[in-house]
Amino acid sequence: MSIFLSKAILDFFIAFGIVVGGAMVGGVGAVLSMQPPTLTMLDIAGRIKIWALAAAVGGTIDPMRVIESNMLDGNLSPAIKQILYLIFAFLGAHMGSELVKWVCSSRS
Repeated sequence: MSIFLSKAILDFFIAFGIVVGGAMVGGVGAVLSMQPPTLTMLDIAGRIKIWALAAAVGGTIDPMRVIESNMLDGNLSPAIKQILYLIFAFLGAHMGSELVKWVCSSRS
């Protein structure tokens, strides 16, 4: 498997795991503090999504510097790779958020 694809898959699952894990542990904390766990989990999943994206790609500034420096130099390949890493991380965070919404949805 290529290095690009393996890093993209890792970024996806890191962001996915941060959202799902954070919401689940937050739900446990909500139960211990006598708050409704489903509402807390939904709130956490929505708020943590951007942080999962940033953590998956390795910080907030470095990927943007790579994109900027390579685009200005005319070398598009590293910039496109970095943008694709961001997209994969976003998809992972979004799918994690959607999974939490699905698990917390009412079953009527």
